[in-house]
Amino acid sequence: MRLSGPEAAATRPAAAGAGPVDILVGIPSFNNAKTIGHVVRAVEAGLAKYFPGRRSLLVNSDGGSTDGTTDAVREAGVDLDSILIDHRADGFRKLVTPYHGIPGKGSAFRKIFEIAREQRAKACAVVDSDLRSITPEWIELLVKPVLEEGYDYVAPYYMRHKYDGTITNTIVYPLTRALYGKRIRQPIGGDFGFSGRLAAFYLDKDVWQSDVARFGIDIWMTTTVLANRFKICQAFLGAKIHDAKDPGADLSAMLHQVVGSVFDLMEEYPETWKSVRGSEPVETYGFAYSVGLEPIKVNLEKMTEKFRLGVKDLGPFYRTFLPPDVLAALGDMAARPGREDFAYADDAWVKTVLGFALACRRKKARREHIIKSLTPLYLGKVASFVIETWDSGAEEVERRLEDLCLAFEKEKERLIAMWDGNG
Repeated sequence: MRLSGPEAAATRPAAAGAGPVDILVGIPSFNNAKTIGHVVRAVEAGLAKYFPGRRSLLVNSDGGSTDGTTDAVREAGVDLDSILIDHRADGFRKLVTPYHGIPGKGSAFRKIFEIAREQRAKACAVVDSDLRSITPEWIELLVKPVLEEGYDYVAPYYMRHKYDGTITNTIVYPLTRALYGKRIRQPIGGDFGFSGRLAAFYLDKDVWQSDVARFGIDIWMTTTVLANRFKICQAFLGAKIHDAKDPGADLSAMLHQVVGSVFDLMEEYPETWKSVRGSEPVETYGFAYSVGLEPIKVNLEKMTEKFRLGVKDLGPFYRTFLPPDVLAALGDMAARPGREDFAYADDAWVKTVLGFALACRRKKARREHIIKSLTPLYLGKVASFVIETWDSGAEEVERRLEDLCLAFEKEKERLIAMWDGNG
């Protein structure tokens, strides 16, 4: 998949001609003029401070912004003297380039991977264009394990508000951990480090005309690394401050995209995850510390009402694939008028998620319909979690999530049996 034709012509005049680069940092964007300048400055400062002798390239892969995003990238710069850096690295360059193909974050990443291979980059990173909390240290933490320690992939580890990232906390992290056996806390974090050889490996996968090009790129990248046994670690980056959403808001599209990708990958790598038992921690770089986090508003009434309505309207559909004990628990929860006894037990939730995965495998209905019908039950689990942890601190919440992860791991044998049609 070497660049050719118009794409190569658009890329090579700006990027080539100066020889290979040691480090490439990609920033995918679409109408992020308000925030991307800060991100670019943090990247440049990080490269200058921590990798002053390395040739580096910043690539902005843009999806056709109309708000001045690309101008903001070109104009952003850092007064390195003001941050006590003695000299600028000679090899720092910036490249602003459009990406082609299916609109979406995956296509933006593909362009970054292509340029990384063209420039024979040794270590790479990608960071979101709307970050308000990125610091120069993020670049060191994402790049150094690849460049100096031989890792192929560096996943982010953020400190987040206890009600931020509920799709990750209730489904993606515990399920991915149970499947592939590695405790990668933020498998869909959005900011990653990776080796040049991994970028080339990604490019050779036949996914770029699929939904991965539109969405699901983050979990696809992480799972591909886990399933193909690349060397992986994670880096503690502190807080990730972005435009967080109320977990009771309409997240059905995001849920469908992310969970659909997880289920698709289960179909792709069954022989890998069926051989895994339990889980183990991975090496974590960076100094973990407590940080101030922006509060997140939670509308419990809205979540519980959507749950009850979903159980009522979709009950006949759920009965075609969910176990009787789960159906009984859902009916009991939906019948409770208040929030005091509203509790979605971990074992019932694990059986729910695995039941949906098996329903997709067995084609109980259209895949889209199956996954979207998970939304009200997901909201019920989140509401239950919020009620249970309302007065809990961050450490207590993490312990509670550890219990949920262990519940997923406990059901692994039953999942394997059901997957093969033996249960």
